[in-house]
Amino acid sequence: MGVRRAAKGVGEFLVETVGEAVAEVILSLLACALLGCLALIAYLSWSLSPRFTIAGAGLLSLLLAHGAWQTFRTPAKGRRRGLAALTAVGFTVTAMTALPAALLHRMRLPVRLFGSATQVRGRSCGSCFGDA
Repeated sequence: MGVRRAAKGVGEFLVETVGEAVAEVILSLLACALLGCLALIAYLSWSLSPRFTIAGAGLLSLLLAHGAWQTFRTPAKGRRRGLAALTAVGFTVTAMTALPAALLHRMRLPVRLFGSATQVRGRSCGSCFGDA
């Protein structure tokens, strides 16, 4: 009985560990895709009209702020509907994708750029631009 229980415990641990790793990968990919899309949108919109780019950034900030307010305020009776639900979901997704990046930055892990480590704690440690 002890061997079965130990094997079951190890199996549960492995399933939980793999599940967490898969969730981290999914969140990281989602964060990278979101950042890439935002950068592309900013580049394309700035090349067309800088005024609309600034106005769009202000509108996005306003929608995220409204989503944060809807998420953290005292819940009203019933469910959120319409714009309130949309902005709350937008804020939640943005916060969930930004959290892994913020944690990695806080832990000061090596930043990988084009396959080489470029900086760790302020020191150059790679040859990304030929300065080895």
